[in-house]
Amino acid sequence: MSEENNQISNSKEKDSGAKLIFGNANLCAQLLRDYSNIEALKDVRAEDIEDVTERYIPMFTEERNADVVKKVRIRDGSEIFIALIEHKAQVDYNVCMQVLRYMVFIWEDYARQQEKLHKGISKSRDFKYPPVFPIVYYNGVEKWSVDKTFSSRIALGDVFSKYIPQFEYHLVNTGDYNREELLDREDGLSLIMLINKLRDAADFNSLGLPKDYLDNIAFKSPEDVLETLARVIAVVLRKQFVPEDEIQGFVSHIKERDMSDLFEGWKGFNVQEERQKGKELGKEIGKDLTRINLICKKLSKGKSIETIASEIEEDEAFVKEISSIAEKYLPDYDEEKIYEEWKQIL
Repeated sequence: MSEENNQISNSKEKDSGAKLIFGNANLCAQLLRDYSNIEALKDVRAEDIEDVTERYIPMFTEERNADVVKKVRIRDGSEIFIALIEHKAQVDYNVCMQVLRYMVFIWEDYARQQEKLHKGISKSRDFKYPPVFPIVYYNGVEKWSVDKTFSSRIALGDVFSKYIPQFEYHLVNTGDYNREELLDREDGLSLIMLINKLRDAADFNSLGLPKDYLDNIAFKSPEDVLETLARVIAVVLRKQFVPEDEIQGFVSHIKERDMSDLFEGWKGFNVQEERQKGKELGKEIGKDLTRINLICKKLSKGKSIETIASEIEEDEAFVKEISSIAEKYLPDYDEEKIYEEWKQIL
């Protein structure tokens, strides 16, 4: 059986969860430098990180399609694999088994690649597998009460301890970092973590981030980080049913590096009223994303604008508009980015 046929199919290769944030090399570097507690990762830069998630997507099951895998080169030239588990919004007691699967996947794939270069090398005495550093990013409300060791998940673990894999995952819990600690970091990831800690309208209305903090992030962050910040904050605000005009205001301020007054003049909102509006808006957004998705699928098959418009019974002008935006995101079509850009030109 070929390697391709031996893999698990996954129909959801794109996801806006962890991949949205940690698909960005600069934000991923911030995570590893400041939140890993690993000395060898203290100097990691964006250019030291390679995203190798695509190699493992066929192995991921549907519920784990947001996870990412990175290959990191450290100072001495060694390579470390980072298995970054998706954002957990709820306590998950089976995360250790998930981590173990990733480790085995990564090591098996590594051995296969080395065997292609040097047949029989994985059976030699000096062959070493690279370390895998598993990270779980949690931003839920409940206390994370899960034991981080794998052996705790095995019955009679004390009796059979010598026969059970011994490892633990690294937990990055937004609840473990207070406001002052995050403000001191003055980077894009700290802002995301502060936003992720907000739970309701009252939290948003009392956020009040210092202007110096926001200015420093705006000044120091590269364009790709600002774009990711804008998208993440837009996602969070939509979940809180914030009016779309306010969301677009936030997005514009971030992308234009005008963040000093980002939360100044914040209008606040009536949760129940906006929730109902949000539900209605959500339906409309869902319809638009579905339309864009259909167009992108047909564009990927090389079909003309006229043919696409006819096949999906859509206005030709709309198809042309979406097609012109979609060209910017080749070879992949990111429906959410296309949607956001389309909304801005309406």
